[in-house]
Amino acid sequence: MSSLQKHSLADKLKSLGVKTGATDLAPPKPKSPYAIDSVVAGAFHPTPRGDVFIAEQVYLPDYHHGAFPIVCSSPLSLISQWAKDARLADTPLSKFAFLDTETSGLSGGTGTYAFMVGIARFVDDQFLLRQFFMRDPAEEPAMLEAIAEFLAPAQALVTFNGKAFDAPLLTTRYRLHHIPVPYKDYAHLDLLPLARRLWRDRLESRALKYLEQHVLGLTRSSEEVPGYEIPWLYFDYLRTGDARPLAGVFYHNAMDVVAMAALLTHVNEMMQNPYAGSVEHGLDFVALGKLFEDLGHWEEAARLFERGLELNLTESDFGVAVKRLSILQKRRGDFDEAVRLWEAAAANGHIYAHIEIAKYYEHKCRDVKSALKWTRSAQEHVEHADLPAYMRKHWLQEIAHRLARLERKDSI
Repeated sequence: MSSLQKHSLADKLKSLGVKTGATDLAPPKPKSPYAIDSVVAGAFHPTPRGDVFIAEQVYLPDYHHGAFPIVCSSPLSLISQWAKDARLADTPLSKFAFLDTETSGLSGGTGTYAFMVGIARFVDDQFLLRQFFMRDPAEEPAMLEAIAEFLAPAQALVTFNGKAFDAPLLTTRYRLHHIPVPYKDYAHLDLLPLARRLWRDRLESRALKYLEQHVLGLTRSSEEVPGYEIPWLYFDYLRTGDARPLAGVFYHNAMDVVAMAALLTHVNEMMQNPYAGSVEHGLDFVALGKLFEDLGHWEEAARLFERGLELNLTESDFGVAVKRLSILQKRRGDFDEAVRLWEAAAANGHIYAHIEIAKYYEHKCRDVKSALKWTRSAQEHVEHADLPAYMRKHWLQEIAHRLARLERKDSI
């Protein structure tokens, strides 16, 4: 190739923005004076795939997160029934691992990765929290190896939305790097669905931070950063090397992990011993009653509903509780108590109660005239009640069908 051809090729490459020598390259980015180990207390841990940064905190057995301890003093027997996993009741607390991730995005998928994973276990009666952090995505294999090492003694995971998000995301990353998934055969308790069962009717949010404040009684300090900002804080760190804004992310992650332990302790106490002061709100008793009813513990469910009715409930919530309790008493065969509840609800204008009493007289007592009386009473209430059109139509159709059948029976 002639010198003219070489010159032309170099010019062409340069016109395309390609740098052909070292002289025009930008100097390497200087190392930030605010590296992660200068901002967060921790150390670098060697693994077969390289070093990874780990921050560590220890919480003593008497530590309370808000108003509640983090040490669960009784087996998770009822929680295990709800979760349909008997292993949760048989696993000692020292074999549970509480896990939460901070990720590069909230959508999941192969392109999303966890740049920080907080995991805590009870070790020598202390709650040992380790936060595994990768300074660069290239350190992901090392981080995953270190996590696997820390999880090795565990037999169960506790997460908050972890079945839908954290665990599948980490599983994807382990498989991408051809590393065995360390928790593949563990029992897994996801607290979010349980929190929804217990507080969806009383609290406006079931987010962990909201439950931490409104159930556990702890408000986070000014170190806290909003969850939606966390991916962008990490991307800024990758660009600048300045780890100072990440101190709040470490705090956020630690609070999430510790809050899960306290929430588990509180929920377990609510279910095991709801009358000892762990439950105070009427709607919480009603929620527990619904849960126990679903578990087949009907006598305890009835007791919980009754306790909820003794406390301050709105008229709407009172009606819901009475309805659940009356139907439960019907299922238990206690028709006298069921009728008493239906009559009280009917006096307060609850249409379903008129229908239930009509059913009782028609099918249980074979008293068609009384059944007709209560069905017509239901019809009158529907016609005068302020109901949405679809609900009025539903009730009137059901009542018309019932009236026609009862009138035929009465004419025989």
